[in-house]
Amino acid sequence: MLPNELVTNVSSNQTLANQWVQTNLVPFYSKTLIRYLLVGNELISSTTNQTWPHIVPAMYRMKHSLTIFGLHKVKVGTPLAMDVLQTSFPPSNGTFRNDIALSVMKPMLEFLHVTNSFFFLDVYPFFAWTSDPININLDYALFESDNITVTDSGTGLVYTNLFDQMVDAVYFAMERLGYPDIQIFIAETGWPNDGDLDQIGANIHNAGTYNRNFVKKVTKKPPVGTPARPGSILPSFIFALYNENLKTGLGTERHFGLLYPNGSRIYEIDLSGKTPEYEYKPLPPPDDYKGKAWCVVAEGANKTAVVEALSYACSQGNRTCELVQPGKPCFEPDSVVGHASYAFSSYWAQFRRVGGTCNFNGLATQIAEDPSYGSCKYPSVIL
Repeated sequence: MLPNELVTNVSSNQTLANQWVQTNLVPFYSKTLIRYLLVGNELISSTTNQTWPHIVPAMYRMKHSLTIFGLHKVKVGTPLAMDVLQTSFPPSNGTFRNDIALSVMKPMLEFLHVTNSFFFLDVYPFFAWTSDPININLDYALFESDNITVTDSGTGLVYTNLFDQMVDAVYFAMERLGYPDIQIFIAETGWPNDGDLDQIGANIHNAGTYNRNFVKKVTKKPPVGTPARPGSILPSFIFALYNENLKTGLGTERHFGLLYPNGSRIYEIDLSGKTPEYEYKPLPPPDDYKGKAWCVVAEGANKTAVVEALSYACSQGNRTCELVQPGKPCFEPDSVVGHASYAFSSYWAQFRRVGGTCNFNGLATQIAEDPSYGSCKYPSVIL
């Protein structure tokens, strides 16, 4: 993958593109079977609109470099998330966003069409479900729904899982721009095996269920495809091999792996799809946390950054840091971490209902054990 920060420069500089391919692909090909060269990662989601006009020109540059070095079997694409769509429901209403449809997506689809490449798509039913768990059935998101279906009023197509619904919305969006024949490649999909205390549905049971069912779906012979593309093959990558324990952000970000960082399995899975369900050991039951929770400074947090976060938390809300002032019950022991832990809990208790999180740029973590001591009582939230 060409890193996001190089995309703009490569888009106007063939020499730079050639150097990058010469350094990063040529020495390893064909001993390593490199098949796909991705230009950036989720660029529409993670960069500003100043980068977007450079995406397709960079794709052409990289394709030209591959041709120069005779690497003709390597396809060029760029992975996109579901947020490239303006509308996605029902799937037949799938439409690309107005700000990118004609300026970015149409030329990109033309490139993919001309080079016979794939539309690389990151599909996470987990995030769609957590954004609306009341109206979206969990079993429908996990490929477990035998009797829950969604019918597309525009086409009459019947959906039995959320994944197919999401993928077909993108097929319909491509069709709308005049490109009905480009194949989708699932660049990322998966389900987190753990997360913060307040992140529902993130557990080993659901992760194992989703990934096993997903493998079963995409390895079926003959291929099943999706309701809008029956029988089509869906080449796919599961995200991710390991729990990325050093990643920042919400707890789920560190828990998408099939393996722990030490290489041991989190749950049994056979990526060939050949192991029947009954041969697997049963997964542990799903266990969303219910009870009180507190927000405290995470282990190993940068002290300078914690001072800034403490200052921010204390500037928000009503008497957020009153109890850590000199002479008050939570002032002693007088330490930055102690004061910040109280401030984080106090902030979260006040603002969680209106979208406040226990994160503070990765400096905070949620705990279920009451950190209160003596007459110093930490505010809590109820999950």
